[in-house]
Amino acid sequence: VTKKIKSVQMFRKPVSGAMQGDRVGVCVTQFDPKLLERGLVCTPGSLHTLYSAVISVRKIGYFKGSLTTRAKFHITVGHETVMGKVTFFGLPPSDSKPAPSELCSLETPFSFEREYYFQDEYVCGQREGSSGPDPEQWALLEFERPVTCPALCLVIGSKLDTDIHANMCRLAFQGRLLHGFEDKSYVETSLPLLRIYKIKHKEGQVERFFGCFSLLVALEHASRQSPYCKLTNSHILTNNHAYAAVTDDYSLIGRSLFKKETNLQLFVGLKVVLSTGESGVIEGGFGQSGKFKIRIQEGLLPETKQLLSSTSKKKGKSGSKEAAAAEEKPRTDSQPVSIHLHFKRYVFDPHKKMVQS
Repeated sequence: VTKKIKSVQMFRKPVSGAMQGDRVGVCVTQFDPKLLERGLVCTPGSLHTLYSAVISVRKIGYFKGSLTTRAKFHITVGHETVMGKVTFFGLPPSDSKPAPSELCSLETPFSFEREYYFQDEYVCGQREGSSGPDPEQWALLEFERPVTCPALCLVIGSKLDTDIHANMCRLAFQGRLLHGFEDKSYVETSLPLLRIYKIKHKEGQVERFFGCFSLLVALEHASRQSPYCKLTNSHILTNNHAYAAVTDDYSLIGRSLFKKETNLQLFVGLKVVLSTGESGVIEGGFGQSGKFKIRIQEGLLPETKQLLSSTSKKKGKSGSKEAAAAEEKPRTDSQPVSIHLHFKRYVFDPHKKMVQS
């Protein structure tokens, strides 16, 4: 409700204005005082009703517990105390600068243009473990009910449900309100603008490379035609026929990186790195068991081909039926070449896209 103030009195004497801490009587035009039981009086536009907020955060030293993400705290902001869920985040490890000897200001403006690193808990001290001030960090507060407060107001997080007779501090953290979300549907409209990401890592194994696989298929087919066969550099010679053994040093078959029900189309085009040093790109699925194809742009190293060839030869010694059965079962022998997939996933991205730098 916006109304015009007719006069202000302090101890029954007219005054021209009031400041913080004053006790005054206010005469408002065209307003029934019986309609107001309790509320806030302010300059129009100076207070905002928020459903969520981003704050600068600093742990209170006397609080001995840990500050974990998704934990609930009693949040005191403005003139209200409500329950709220907390998500901590900070600067990416690559962007972190050595912290100064003095604490950073809690009122530094917040930027939505930067990327931030998701934290499972509040980080105390330096990342290297040395003593010093805490690194610059922020928190996303999600209130259980909306609160009305001014910008840059003090925010205090507490554990008021702790036993009052326990010898411990119940005040957990403090900060300043840097940005508030006034939209009730802020999860869909505003949080995607908050670029907080997690680092994801998946590890699989190389099943075989196409050069070795083509050679084994040619050998098997030739042995069926004639018991006597001879292997040359690029052909398999039998009594009456010659079979070409086409080699491909740029394609791999991988396994154990995805589940059978995983939609592999979401991962097409992502870069992977082999434990032997080569890098490649996922081209698509291979079969229905979660295997996939990888394209190595610069080709496999000779040492890698030797490792994969020796493994495939051991596998090819058994009969064709046994080999087909072993193809369906997970292999128990150690695979010398592993596949590593690293990507970023933004916490509030509704599409859950995977991003690689």
